[in-house]
Amino acid sequence: MISTENSQMAEAIRDDIAACAPIRIGGVTLVVRDLDRMTRFYREVVGLEPITQEGATLHLGVDGYILISLRHDPNALPNSPRSAGLYHIAFLLPSRDDLGAWVRHVLQLRVRLTGASDHLVSEAIYLTDPEGNGVEVYADRPSSTWTRIQQVIQMGAGPLDLGELSRSTTLDWNGMPEGGTVGHVHLQVGDVAAADSFYGALLGFKINAAAPTVSFYSTGGYHHQLAGNTWQSAGAGIRREGTAGLAEVELLLRDSETLATVTSHLTDAGKLPLDEKGHLVIFDPWNIRLRLTSAATARRAR
Repeated sequence: MISTENSQMAEAIRDDIAACAPIRIGGVTLVVRDLDRMTRFYREVVGLEPITQEGATLHLGVDGYILISLRHDPNALPNSPRSAGLYHIAFLLPSRDDLGAWVRHVLQLRVRLTGASDHLVSEAIYLTDPEGNGVEVYADRPSSTWTRIQQVIQMGAGPLDLGELSRSTTLDWNGMPEGGTVGHVHLQVGDVAAADSFYGALLGFKINAAAPTVSFYSTGGYHHQLAGNTWQSAGAGIRREGTAGLAEVELLLRDSETLATVTSHLTDAGKLPLDEKGHLVIFDPWNIRLRLTSAATARRAR
């Protein structure tokens, strides 16, 4: 992994609010039909590096940490845009300088972008991978600048000047910088109230912001680690087995106390997690698989 001194300094002084949250995102697993094409995208566009391969699954990430796993299944059914599953996976960069360098990189590659927004708490760029999975690349503003009204972090969707952003840094893009993570995962769900009950009451996320068709779920004072919307998926049933797209979201639990609390909530609700090789696995109301992992044992290649 190549990183500049400036990028390392930016990482050292950045907010650690996302990294220190009781629950944060580890990585995401996608079922893919064309492994070569998808690998090229996540390497060349997003800047991830191959870490290891296990059978038909290729793990990519940064600094040895796995951020995305591509599970090859050429016979997988195409994912319907109206089904429950992934809305987007959001890669969090350490600094605005890194985001500006990445924007310049994708503009030079003539990558088709689907959107760009100033969310008040962050600046974000949107695109779609070759198999239709949504991707966000973003950088947070310092949490000291976030506006809170009645303990709710205010977010918006204003315009973002990509030209200004790309010119604002002298950094060159040399791949995902050390400290890059999956900052959040935004899901498509069939019903927001059911998602609130599962991710809020059972898993213990705070509903940071909500509307009839979307909720944002937060721990540790971050704006959101998860979100769920019904913009295209209202009334969607459970995900079909053997479908391309989202296969698993890994949730990293900060400590044993957090793990015990989450496990207790699930057990009391009659949703005892499965124990798979020391990891707890649960499924949300749409059969989206969630793997609960201790942050101390995050998937880092040794």
